[in-house]
Amino acid sequence: MSDPGTITVHVVDDDDSMRAALCRLLAAAGYDARGYGSAGDFLLAIEVEPPQGCLLLDLHLPGPDGQALHEALRRRGLVLPTVFLSGRGDIASSVRALKSGASDFLTKPVQAQPLLDALRAALADDAPRRTEHARRQALGQRLATLTERERVVLRAVVQGVLTKQIADRLGVSERTVKSCRATLMDKLGVASLPELVILSTQLPD
Repeated sequence: MSDPGTITVHVVDDDDSMRAALCRLLAAAGYDARGYGSAGDFLLAIEVEPPQGCLLLDLHLPGPDGQALHEALRRRGLVLPTVFLSGRGDIASSVRALKSGASDFLTKPVQAQPLLDALRAALADDAPRRTEHARRQALGQRLATLTERERVVLRAVVQGVLTKQIADRLGVSERTVKSCRATLMDKLGVASLPELVILSTQLPD
């Protein structure tokens, strides 16, 4: 399980005292707790820094409510494990939240241990997605180190173009193409052409 100290929990609740209490509880449990008084405050914050971690979200917020925020984030491709909180035992709302991808739905006042258990379960379920996200980020960073020529050679190689044909296209020697291919393979962390072809299917366009 992830060390809580590496995980940010975004607490969105318009009740100042409730938000502060939740942040204190989460900080005591080892999480990096960040509080927001509204959906708008949270959306402004993530324009500066894309969110990671987990979302603890009050359902009944002023303005855009918690459900609207959750659905807006998913439309933008921002998938965070989400635990909803509500001061009302609204079965229809809880069903809707869970169907839209929320991890859990708890009713206020919530006890510390059930809340922490819900967050741990949400993060555990989300671990494969976080791992894949980190892998793709690392891959994107390696791809960014390629020169324009190396990108051209990469595209040609994975399309099955022969070394001589690539050299003719670029107006360089075959030795130069081979050297370029070896360099880009080293940058991308692959040791063979089959590995390079498989990796190419995972690269962003």
